[in-house]
Amino acid sequence: MRRRVATLLATVGLSLPLALLPTTSASAAPADKPQVLSSWTQTSASSYNAWNAARNNKGAWSAYGFDWSTDYCSTSPDNPFGFPFQTACARHDFGYRNYKAAGTFSANKARLDSALYSDLKRVCSAYSGATLTSCNATAWTYYHAVDIFGVAPAKAGTARPAQAA
Repeated sequence: MRRRVATLLATVGLSLPLALLPTTSASAAPADKPQVLSSWTQTSASSYNAWNAARNNKGAWSAYGFDWSTDYCSTSPDNPFGFPFQTACARHDFGYRNYKAAGTFSANKARLDSALYSDLKRVCSAYSGATLTSCNATAWTYYHAVDIFGVAPAKAGTARPAQAA
């Protein structure tokens, strides 16, 4: 399986040290789970591409017990004004959910939000002129919203605390 994952990563132009590739023999999450999580939640395009390759082959990473669930852009449109932000929002959710589960959300929130903004700006780079300007402004709005209001997802069955009026 490690060879299969290495081949998959190579097809998207990425490589990870063998220590970061999943193993099949462990019943608990592999010890390198924090490093893999970190490598998939950086601001770079290569980090995004590695996460997306893994997302498209979740079975190869099942030993890690990652939470791949997403509500995409939460209560905001997933594709505002036709800009395809949905996958960037899914990666943001991946970071939030998995760092919350690891108990290290607060220490990583700023980077996760910055990674979202970087992903959104890469989406916008496909446009030009007034459309590019509009996309970048929308990306900034999404980033600013999670920077200010982003919180770790609530655990199932628990209510969020009421906000002050």
